[in-house]
Amino acid sequence: MENESSNWQKACFVPTKSDALVVGFRKWLNKYAGGQVDWRGNHGGALPPTPPREQLLDRYWSHVVNCSSCNSAYKGFSALEVILQFASLAFIGIAGATKHKVNTMVAMAVVCFACSKWLNQVIYKNFHFHDYDHAFR
Repeated sequence: MENESSNWQKACFVPTKSDALVVGFRKWLNKYAGGQVDWRGNHGGALPPTPPREQLLDRYWSHVVNCSSCNSAYKGFSALEVILQFASLAFIGIAGATKHKVNTMVAMAVVCFACSKWLNQVIYKNFHFHDYDHAFR
């Protein structure tokens, strides 16, 4: 956009086969639209603001909802997370009610709660948003 060159090939270097669609689109745009999109006065030339990264890289609405395998895995992991949270509450309740093996029951409650929190992070990373920075890969 800053270059404002009428010849886009001078502004961009597209050497790989994966860029063939970009090259094809630019050729089509030059042939049928004079190299620019006709906005008919509805566009001032400035690009719209970039959405947040979580919205751009959202996995849930772009894939998980529509994929039956991922959707069933998501529901299963979410159910397991809730079960672990209820189990931690149950262990605390049992420890308070029976006063028998309190340390074991509290330890089990802590383990169940920690597992549910870990599972929550795994669910979020795999089914909602996992940030990716190409510079560090």
